[in-house]
Amino acid sequence: MERVLGLGVGPLAAGTVGLLILLKVIQRLRHKQNLQDKVVVITGASSGLGKECARVFHAAGARLILCGRDQKRLQDVVEELRNTTNGKIQTYSPCTVTFDLSSTSLVSSAAEEILKCHGHVDVLINNAGISYRGNILDTHVSVQRDVMETNYFGPVALTHALLPSMVDRRSGHIVVISSVQGKISIPYRSAYSASKHATQAYFDCLRAEVDRFGLQVSVISPGYIRTNLSINAVTGDGSKYGVMDKTTAKGSDPVDVARAVLKAVCHKQKDVVLAGLLPTAAVYLRTLWPALYFRLMASRAVKEQRVKEE
Repeated sequence: MERVLGLGVGPLAAGTVGLLILLKVIQRLRHKQNLQDKVVVITGASSGLGKECARVFHAAGARLILCGRDQKRLQDVVEELRNTTNGKIQTYSPCTVTFDLSSTSLVSSAAEEILKCHGHVDVLINNAGISYRGNILDTHVSVQRDVMETNYFGPVALTHALLPSMVDRRSGHIVVISSVQGKISIPYRSAYSASKHATQAYFDCLRAEVDRFGLQVSVISPGYIRTNLSINAVTGDGSKYGVMDKTTAKGSDPVDVARAVLKAVCHKQKDVVLAGLLPTAAVYLRTLWPALYFRLMASRAVKEQRVKEE
């Protein structure tokens, strides 16, 4: 009997693992969201990651509402998507709503315009944002406030304006593009990192509070993405940084990040970190061994300052 039991342990364990994997796959397929005909709002849709998200969600058959500050650039994206067809999936010409997310007083009227497009919103992707490069000592508080207005208060205001309609329908998915810097902080990114930490906290709270209504909330935290984010970043005096950082130039392809956002929506993922090994390890190091993390960041600050002075 012992010999039989001994011989059966290996196959039994393998069978159990296989069954668990199969159940996991079935569960994922059951909970997968079909985006055909879903109304998807994307902010910052005229360029960078927002534009790539527009492409992948359009290809998935979503009814897009593209938002941004520049109507002409938004219309250019619309024309591109109109000329892109998918024989297997029905696609639609996007709507556009033009407004400045940093002007939170205008967000309510923009939300009304968004709802007029199709009567409701299934997925809101808060993507628009601005970056920052600067020394805290040389950065005016007004710059810190401006970054917070765009990266934090803007998405919060738009989410708050569209949330009641989602609650009424007991259906909706809110996505925010945060950053790995919303989980850890690195030198000379104070305004940006602070805005992303606030974003992470707000949408974590929101997820818990709207779960009873059947709503989904996803926080996406990429590392560096190969876009113009660093070029358009603001500095301590509010002027444009105007430089493509080496880390940004070597960052992830925005197409890959957009596909990850699509996957997060389809599979209702709650918190997604899209960063390399070192940034991901730093997230854990900050929690498990903070003293070492602080020492490493202090060393990095000294090194970066020396480079700037050379």
